[in-house]
Amino acid sequence: MAYREITVPQTRLQRVLKLQRSVLGFLRRWPVVSVAILSVLLVAGICAPWIAPYDPITPTLKDRNAKPIWYPESSGKYILGADYVGRDVLSRLIYGARISLIVMSVSVTSGMIIGSIMGLVSGYFGGIVDEVIMRLVDIWFSIPFLLIALVVVIVMGQSFAILVGLLALLAWAPFVRNVRAEVLVLKTRDYVALAQVSGAPVFRILVRHILPNVFNTIMVIATLRVGQLIMTESILSFLGAGIPPPTPSWGVCVNDGRNYIAEAWWISFFPGVAILLVVMAFNFLGDWTRDRLDPRLSQL
Repeated sequence: MAYREITVPQTRLQRVLKLQRSVLGFLRRWPVVSVAILSVLLVAGICAPWIAPYDPITPTLKDRNAKPIWYPESSGKYILGADYVGRDVLSRLIYGARISLIVMSVSVTSGMIIGSIMGLVSGYFGGIVDEVIMRLVDIWFSIPFLLIALVVVIVMGQSFAILVGLLALLAWAPFVRNVRAEVLVLKTRDYVALAQVSGAPVFRILVRHILPNVFNTIMVIATLRVGQLIMTESILSFLGAGIPPPTPSWGVCVNDGRNYIAEAWWISFFPGVAILLVVMAFNFLGDWTRDRLDPRLSQL
């Protein structure tokens, strides 16, 4: 006797639950939220002159502390309100994204290059070279960075170049330790020994055989460090040692509104939320990159 398979049609609830599981699985597998937040940051930074509704620097005193658009008594002119001298908060947020992008790219790139080179040299040569480099790293980690940054700004003045240089100095040390640890393992591999026996120069061994195998580690560290650098830039700008006013920076915007929290909370609130979202997005992206590039974690 032949049996016929009976299919039960899915109910609407079952279809909704299946779609929900698919969406959640996609969000766990890919950093959709982080990419969306960083895409907004990138578009705002690049297209700031075209999408910002007002000049972020020119004040309008008659609109000082103007309320956001959802307040009944708002004039509707400023979506996120205005600051204590009548500058549009939304426009300053958009231009602040450009500052964050520039600081992030320059400081992370320079710190990554310097730290990776020092890590490669330290791990490959060992001996006195390794000892000197690692002691420099230990000394640098023991220095209170914010205090040194404040002293440097007081002595040399507040400027964009000084800020980028300070953040680059903050970024290089973690690369040294992690890259050195990877090189200590890789230099004992057979393909490196064969390259040494064949007479390959040290520069070729480092660049051709070792660097590609530590590149994943370098990229993971870079994505994780970006969030900390943005936070540090905001802290320095809040303390008056970062971006010189009136250039809009998220840290500067938070500092501008600290004396007006009771009557104009939006001046500090929205820049603070922007810092929170961007730092969170970079941290999540760094965790995802680490999980995807590390073969041991990708098998879990």
